[in-house]
Parts: sequence; structure tokens; C-alpha cells
Amino acid sequence: MSERPTPAQVWDEMQRGNARFVAGEPRHPRQDVERRAELAHAQKPQAVLFGCSDSRLAAEIIFDQGLGDLFVVRNAGQVVSDSATASLEYAVAVLDVSLIIVLAHDACGAVRAAIDSTAPDAAELPPHIWRLIARIVPAVRSVLRATPRATPATVDAELVGREHLRNTVDDLLESSRLIADAVAAGRLAIVGANYRLGDGTAVAQVSVGLGD
Repeated sequence: MSERPTPAQVWDEMQRGNARFVAGEPRHPRQDVERRAELAHAQKPQAVLFGCSDSRLAAEIIFDQGLGDLFVVRNAGQVVSDSATASLEYAVAVLDVSLIIVLAHDACGAVRAAIDSTAPDAAELPPHIWRLIARIVPAVRSVLRATPRATPATVDAELVGREHLRNTVDDLLESSRLIADAVAAGRLAIVGANYRLGDGTAVAQVSVGLGD
């Protein structure tokens, strides 16, 4: 049995895959018939990716990974919820992944909706959408407080998205004892990265437990 990779080793592999994707030189690894057959009865991903549902954030393509490499959990705005946390806990406790990647991106529609919802004349949103983006509103208010004279119409959406990314990592650690304990034990790390739609890079913004 191969030795379990460290969180840093897994993140290094993700970065190498992303570099190949950015350079237009993907290898499309582990996507053949043999790999499919190998995985028919079991999976052993090295990382779980919790990302936004945006159609431009295809996880295996961005990181040039193959079948069985990533356990993927997605919703609009990568908002921590009971179902998302349970899925992440499954990946940590049962699949024994070494790394959680929280993947945000620029020009996020959920972030934009959260910003717009704070305007005094904001239209009422459908209840399910509101409950989702309400988890992003604290990031909006934080950036508004920190930016003199900013309004919902002028606030920097990129700053809001990055603040929400940091909040998401914090929320995961606060909402899941299982995840927090795995990080404390050195078995798991969390990397919060922002994906740039224009150039394809996934840039780490925050990390917990990754080490030097």
C-alpha cells in the first residue's frame, strides 16, 4: 500500500496540475479505461474540493486531475451548509483525504447577489436563494465597514469574495469538530484558493494546517 501523502504534498500536486492547465499543456491523467475499472469498487481521493457551482469551475479540469482524484462538493458561492459539511466530513473520516480545497472565484454571481441585497432598495429574493446568500452578507458588511465611502453599488466585489473565502474556511473549522480535530492532528489541511477566470490560475489566499 502506498504511503498516505501529506497535505503539503497533495497541494503541491494540485498546483502542478493547475500550472499545466494554465499553460495549455494538460496531461488528462488517469482518465482511461484501466482507471475506470480500477475505481469500480472503491475510491481513494487525495483531496476534497468544496467550490462554487459556477460552470467555469470544473475542478478536475482546473487542476488537471483524473477519475477518483478529487471528491467534489459544490454549491453557489461555496456556502457552508449542513449538507456540504456532512459531505466534507465523509471525505475526511471515511475516504481519509489529506486536503480540503475551498475554491472561490472572481465575478461570482452569489457574491454579487449578496452585495446587491444590502442596498436599501434591494428587491426581495426567493427564500431559498436568500437563505444561501445570507451567509455571504457578513463579508459584504465587513468590507463596507473597512472601505470609506463605499456603498453596495461601489464596493469591490473581489474584496468581498476574498473575505467570504476566509469566512468559509473559519466556518468549516467552527462548524465541524471532526474537521478541526483532523487539522489539529496534522492529518488534514485546508487551503482557500481564488480561481481567476481570465488566466485560469488558482491562487491560495488562506491556509490552515499546511505547514511551511
